[in-house]
Amino acid sequence: MTTAGSKQEKHEYLPDEQKQALRKAVRWQLFTIGYTICTIAVVALVMGNSQAMKTAWVEDMLSLLPQLAFLVSILVVRRKPTRRHPYGWHRAVGVGHLIAGVALLAVGGMLGFEAVSGLVKVEKATIGTLDLFGHTVWLGWLAIAVMVLIIIGPLIYGPAKLKLAPKLHNKILFADADMAQADWHTNAASIVGVLGIGLGLWWLDGAAATFIALGIMSDGVRNAMAALADLMDQRARTVDGKKPHPLAGEIVECARSADWVADAAVRVRDEGQVLHAEVFVKPKSDEVTLEQVGDLVDEIIEIDWKVHDVVVVPTGDLPDIADDGRRGG
Repeated sequence: MTTAGSKQEKHEYLPDEQKQALRKAVRWQLFTIGYTICTIAVVALVMGNSQAMKTAWVEDMLSLLPQLAFLVSILVVRRKPTRRHPYGWHRAVGVGHLIAGVALLAVGGMLGFEAVSGLVKVEKATIGTLDLFGHTVWLGWLAIAVMVLIIIGPLIYGPAKLKLAPKLHNKILFADADMAQADWHTNAASIVGVLGIGLGLWWLDGAAATFIALGIMSDGVRNAMAALADLMDQRARTVDGKKPHPLAGEIVECARSADWVADAAVRVRDEGQVLHAEVFVKPKSDEVTLEQVGDLVDEIIEIDWKVHDVVVVPTGDLPDIADDGRRGG
């Protein structure tokens, strides 16, 4: 016996606080895209033949992927469910997360191979000079100055996005913010590579490029694995993926608080920004009314905006695989 509940059909996707957070997130993403495009253009002018600078430049281009994926996914998830897509379009967040992760992994792998190949072949990069206001200036100094300056942006928008990601339960936004906060690693490595060329330590440039490429691959692996786990319906976890989502326990407690329920357990999966919950309840008697089940669905829906889709299943025995709120993991 199942029911959708009287409130579920009218359940608002985003309450006012989350709508405001989403507007802020969109503004930050648009700002970041503009900032990154400017960064890409400036770095292209000063990178010379440095492998480290080239790798950092490509990473800047790749950083646009999660930002664009976020903007596209929030448009897709607004579409209403259909018979063909009865659960709605919330998985678009996970798909965007996966695409960004795979792209980072693939390109990072190619850049890493290129950097290592350069070291093996003893390819010595060069950085030329530039005539600036009547003076001959080594282009490497400009490259270093640019890499120092462009880290300012991520130090501002990275923490801002990191505060918004949990409010929206958006893992693309969290991954983007996490990558932005680690950008200084790339900048520092590229500076080391450029200085290596200037000091005649040619191998430092290739080593720095390899370090940056490994960072890109690490981001790709981490994001792709997290996205795949959610798409394969792992137990719902917090936006940082570090622990099971606490809403599962709240749903179980809510179900147990019903006077006709003896015990309860739940299966919660992440649909993107929202959660789908299958709540198994063990009734105190064999007589369960549709009204009781419907009222319980309504109560669970009211717990949190993320609890978007709920099914209550009265059963004689609770499934062992369901979360009864007593076990961790």
